[in-house]
Amino acid sequence: MTDDGVAQTRGSLWSSVATLFATSSTLVCCAIPAMLVALGAGAALSSLVSVFPQVVWLSEHKEALFAISGAALALSGWIQWRNRTAPCPVDPRLRDACLRTRKASARVYVVSLGFYLVGGWFAFVQPLLG
Repeated sequence: MTDDGVAQTRGSLWSSVATLFATSSTLVCCAIPAMLVALGAGAALSSLVSVFPQVVWLSEHKEALFAISGAALALSGWIQWRNRTAPCPVDPRLRDACLRTRKASARVYVVSLGFYLVGGWFAFVQPLLG
């Protein structure tokens, strides 16, 4: 038997990691600045923006950022769903590696989803409440 199950699961892991990076940008643009201001750390936010002026650009383009991150999250979720029952190799070592990679991929996806939801809350919902 080939290691196609391992390759499919590894591809699923890489898509989840890419989604993690895409959705973490939603935290940088929206959640972290809002949290700093809410904690009274405006000077820290000012320092952050002076060191990383790209934060302002990300905040100005948050709709596109969330659309791209959401598309990456949806694609990764679809790949996760498609590969959830992919066969793993018969060799016990490869099978265990396949199952571990599948579980790690699912965990990374859940963390990515959490980042996206937290960023979305601070970018779109919280401004409407206060």
